[in-house]
Amino acid sequence: MFRSRIRLARRPTLAGQLLVFQLTVVLVVLAAVAGVSLAQSQAVFSAEQGRRVTQLAESLASSDLVREQLPKPAPSQTLAPEIQSSLERWQVSSVTIADAEGEVVASTNPLLIGSVLPLAPGVLDGRGWRGEIELGGRTELVGQAPVLGRVDSDDEDAPIVQLGVAVVGQEVPSPAAMLAGDSPDLLLYLGIASALGVAGSVLLARRIKRQTFGMEPREIAGLAEHREAMLYGIAEGVVALDEQHRVTLVNDVARRLLDLPDEAVGRTVAELDLSARLHDVLTGAVEGADQVVLQGNRVLVVNRMPVAKDGRPLGSVATLRDRTELAQLERDLGSFRSTAEALRAQAHEFDNKLHTISGLIQIGEQDEVVRYIDALNRHRQSLDLHIAEPIRDKAIAALLMAKSAQASERRVRLDMVAESALSPLAAEDSADVGTVLGNLVDNAVEAAAGAVRDAPLPRRSDTDAWVAVLIREEAGAVRITVHDSGPGVPPETASEVFEHGYTTKAAAGERGIGLALTRLVCEHHGGSVALEHTERGARFTAVLPLLHEHSRPVKEPT
Repeated sequence: MFRSRIRLARRPTLAGQLLVFQLTVVLVVLAAVAGVSLAQSQAVFSAEQGRRVTQLAESLASSDLVREQLPKPAPSQTLAPEIQSSLERWQVSSVTIADAEGEVVASTNPLLIGSVLPLAPGVLDGRGWRGEIELGGRTELVGQAPVLGRVDSDDEDAPIVQLGVAVVGQEVPSPAAMLAGDSPDLLLYLGIASALGVAGSVLLARRIKRQTFGMEPREIAGLAEHREAMLYGIAEGVVALDEQHRVTLVNDVARRLLDLPDEAVGRTVAELDLSARLHDVLTGAVEGADQVVLQGNRVLVVNRMPVAKDGRPLGSVATLRDRTELAQLERDLGSFRSTAEALRAQAHEFDNKLHTISGLIQIGEQDEVVRYIDALNRHRQSLDLHIAEPIRDKAIAALLMAKSAQASERRVRLDMVAESALSPLAAEDSADVGTVLGNLVDNAVEAAAGAVRDAPLPRRSDTDAWVAVLIREEAGAVRITVHDSGPGVPPETASEVFEHGYTTKAAAGERGIGLALTRLVCEHHGGSVALEHTERGARFTAVLPLLHEHSRPVKEPT
């Protein structure tokens, strides 16, 4: 089996294409210049030489010798010396005389004698003319003038008639001769212009080759297609900005995450509907990798990288990762963690109580054991009275009891405001209310416990740390108010707590997104969350309109 190989013709390079194009332009320009120069030379020749041969023809026609000899028989011999001397004196191409019928009787070209001269219409009627005609096998610019006189020159009474035609001609030069005669240095100028054009074309081709990093057009097109496929194929959002913070590139994922219009490219970040936090991150006002921002109802992680070439800044590229679902998972995990912490706190509390009961039994204080157990029962009934009875939703009541145990472990008192009341909710609404309530209570307990921890040693025992919770259902919505005895939120930070995912925890590292999730959940329900700075501590108020009908109340066992 034979396999033939066909060598494909090598495609011209970008530099070669530009060189050919530039040379073509130079040649076209040179041809246009030559054409204009030739047309101008022809016009000048026709005007100047036309007037000259016309004047010479009129001068020859008015000669006495011509008028006397032309009517006589065989005038060629007597007129030949006159026309020959005129030819040499005037430096023209031909001198010809024809009779009244247009037959040549004398000419500097002997081959024309006896032939009929090509005359213009009207010349035999006594009118002059000038123009180009074929004369003796060549094109000449001629002037034709009528010869007027008497047939008998001695008879003064004889009428004046046209005796013939005097013709003086100047050969029309070729285009090359006309260009060379018009400007002897024209060819030199054209050669210099051609050399300059070729040199400029070569330099331009090299410059473009250097600016395109030696790549050919098909390679540049392939690179652009590969870049587009890569940018629009990744799962993360990509936003590229120039030095003036104008959007130069944005892929479909970024358009969806930021809800950008189709004409976003070319507009500045300030002209787009972005949050203040996201604007600062994209423009570099806030530095640091993996910044958590809120845009609409999404939690985004933005990583901005400046771009430079040879030390010259070109702008920046930011990648955006949607962390909304991850935040939801973190919220669910936080609920399990909170439950585990509550169970651990209760187990720790039960251990202490059992140890107390065991110790009292060992020392024989049975009556004290009975009184201690009665006190525990009264405390349990108090919890049921203040939490379980007004809060009829079992999940929310259990959450509050667990948070009460956690707060107690941290020496913080969790109080339910007397006006609290909540009926059983649908499972979805109950989960969202629990998320908001848990985040707000955790932040409040942390703030109140921190105030006790940071208080001076002599006053720590006198510090009363508390968290007050109010839950009410009104107008188809659940209103949650959490007030703590902590130091409150600084005024300069109060406007950013929901934008940044603020947390009251002092641990280093990335800030939490508990309050950010609280805001997202409230906005998902069409509600809101607000912060109020009081004389002591901070007061958070969240409103969650209910999205589902209430669950049927479960009949309690008798």
